[in-house]
Amino acid sequence: MNLAKYIDHTILKPDATRAEVIKICEEAKEHGFASVCVNQYYTSLVKEQLAGTDVNVCIVVGFPLGASTKEVKAFETSVAVKQGADEIDMVINVGALKDKLDDLVYEDIKAVVAAANGKTVKVIIETCLLTDEEKVRACKLSLKAKANFVKTSTGFSTGGATVEDIKLMKATVGDKALIKASGGVRDYDGAMAVIEAGANRIGASSGVKIVNHQVADEGTY
Repeated sequence: MNLAKYIDHTILKPDATRAEVIKICEEAKEHGFASVCVNQYYTSLVKEQLAGTDVNVCIVVGFPLGASTKEVKAFETSVAVKQGADEIDMVINVGALKDKLDDLVYEDIKAVVAAANGKTVKVIIETCLLTDEEKVRACKLSLKAKANFVKTSTGFSTGGATVEDIKLMKATVGDKALIKASGGVRDYDGAMAVIEAGANRIGASSGVKIVNHQVADEGTY
């Protein structure tokens, strides 16, 4: 197993600088990570830094709250794709899901999938804010909208990925979508635990420490 190819090397903090983003890109190229995941402002820079490699450009949309309209998320997505994004990690409208406005949530995801124009779409359902029933509904709506992945967390809310949530998501989507664990996966053991539970990708700012079997600092994404 090539553990590095499970990792979306991530820097999403609001005060991230160009130098820090470039460093993340260099680490991703050195270790052969799946992607570099950044805020949209850095799309072009990351595309430039990763040119000629097989490391993808991953951009977040509607991040971190998910509370913007589908039109705004679709526009964000289309701009990111034009600038070179290979993958889009979008946040669902969590409040709408909790209000059982499933049609709205579905249309929200569907709009991003359409705007992504064939690029990979991962749907962040923010598991820490949901009941198990809501997690299942969110996964089913993501499948209906033809998203490629369901993803646990932004890493900016009250909790991150858990083995239990990964298992529930896997039981819901089966082989119809992939699963990304993000938030709180900081070391090798944690990475292997979510992979064994069914995760196909891991979002982490501590990717280098994960592949080197080191322990990351508390508070890292």
